[in-house]
Amino acid sequence: SMSEAIQKLSVTCFIDAPRDIVWKVWTERTAQWFTPDPWKAEIIAQDLRPGGRFALRMTGPAGEDTGPLECVVLDVVPGERIVTTDAYRAGWEPQKPFMTTIWAFADECEGTRYTATVRHWDAEAKASHEAMGFHPGWDQVAAQFKALCESAARG
Repeated sequence: SMSEAIQKLSVTCFIDAPRDIVWKVWTERTAQWFTPDPWKAEIIAQDLRPGGRFALRMTGPAGEDTGPLECVVLDVVPGERIVTTDAYRAGWEPQKPFMTTIWAFADECEGTRYTATVRHWDAEAKASHEAMGFHPGWDQVAAQFKALCESAARG
């Protein structure tokens, strides 16, 4: 089937916080958890609607700078899912694609199941993302996100 051909990497964790708080932290405090410490994220644009611009810049402790990373939002279901891709920049301008990311939020017990799934166009892109450190990086980001959500839930 086609779904088996999708080159995907994902990370998931249980967050001990209600889904509305998890959604609020994702959408309103993105820069605080989006990159693995000690890297920093600067959100340039975050227009969370289909066709909206999602752009950020990441900077590292030794002066590394990704420059603006441009994505477009494909789908938003409030409280449930955000889908972005770097196959386009805002205005549906094609650019060299690397990945499509699906951030999903589901009720689980008294908390939330958070899953971030990255789909790649081909096996090479997936292998390259793995080699770049997908797992240590995205695992750390998920842990940072979880901690922020749980502390927000405790008030």
